[in-house]
Amino acid sequence: MNFEFSHEQELLRKTVRQFVEAEISPFIAEWDAKGGFDPNVWKRLADLGLMGVCIPEKYGGSGMDYNSLAIVCEELERGDTAFRTAVSVHTGLNSMTLLQWGTEWQKEQFLIPQARGEKIGAFGLTEPGAGSDVAALLTTAVRNGNDYVINGQKTWISLCDVADHFIVFAYTDKMKKHQGISAFIVERTRPGFSSKAIKGKYGIRSGNTGELFFDDLRIPAENRLGEEGEGFKIAMAALDNGRFTVAAGACGLIMACLEESVKYCQSRTTFGRPIGEHQLVQQMIANMEAGYQMSRLLVYRAGEMKNNGIRNTRETSLAKWQACDFANKAADDAVQIHGAYGYSDEYPVARYLRNSKAPVIYEGTREIHTIMQAEYVLGKREDKKLNRMLPPWPSA
Repeated sequence: MNFEFSHEQELLRKTVRQFVEAEISPFIAEWDAKGGFDPNVWKRLADLGLMGVCIPEKYGGSGMDYNSLAIVCEELERGDTAFRTAVSVHTGLNSMTLLQWGTEWQKEQFLIPQARGEKIGAFGLTEPGAGSDVAALLTTAVRNGNDYVINGQKTWISLCDVADHFIVFAYTDKMKKHQGISAFIVERTRPGFSSKAIKGKYGIRSGNTGELFFDDLRIPAENRLGEEGEGFKIAMAALDNGRFTVAAGACGLIMACLEESVKYCQSRTTFGRPIGEHQLVQQMIANMEAGYQMSRLLVYRAGEMKNNGIRNTRETSLAKWQACDFANKAADDAVQIHGAYGYSDEYPVARYLRNSKAPVIYEGTREIHTIMQAEYVLGKREDKKLNRMLPPWPSA
């Protein structure tokens, strides 16, 4: 494998970094404090082609490879996790799922405007009583003539109040358990749809997260994604893409922690010398660097598999688990290096620590990924090729 970035990828990294430094970094402390960011950021992301960076050009995207998406996510999270989360959900969980499973009509209707940034996509799987245990979901979709009628609730849904389209999972046959779950594309404008933001989050405060409610919400059968009973497979395939973007973003958070810590080490003096000369501080700095380099290798290996149309559930799980753990530890060490100042909003490392916790939980907890990796090694889990894979790059 060649992990050197192409000229186009280096240009992309530079473009996103400049965007973050001009459009996010100067305002993020204020946005984090008030619990929301300027919605015009969406338009500026779209103008740069970042809302559909790895979607083929014929579907409105930029036609770049999947590791280019990783670059975008890393650089956005270096600014703040909320912006990487938005791209993870819009592109990773929704648009890439439409690319993999959607009909041509669905791609025309939903994917193209999302890839162009004209519409925003989101993902509705988690429920109050169904997180890691997907089969415990209670939302139902009952066939009624040429329509489905959806009733139920989703929670911890990113972009709940701003997304235009949602991929929603519901039981069409509860008796079949996992094989009875189906996927649907739900538009916000449908009667019976409502959403409500969750307030008082520990971290990712500038991001919009909340609940979705479906009350006799009626959608045409053509909005069903895949066949009846394929919902669980679609959800797991979507999580392969979402986890990839989360892992890539975690690399950006590690780098942000490292940069801030190095800067502080060079300005803070204790016992007559810069704190960066103390060995235990150096150990924390070295661990951040090691975590960053190892995480990037895991992320770009998974991205290369995506580029070649190879199923990568195992590799993406490992990348997500390790990168998010490294990011959480890097943020904790960054606060420790800053001492009492790290416990205040005077420096960004407190925000990094708050933001670092959610990715350890969502899209598969640390414990879920630990079990998955053990089962692969013990021969209790095996990935088979799906009947629908992401198109290998280039796919424009």
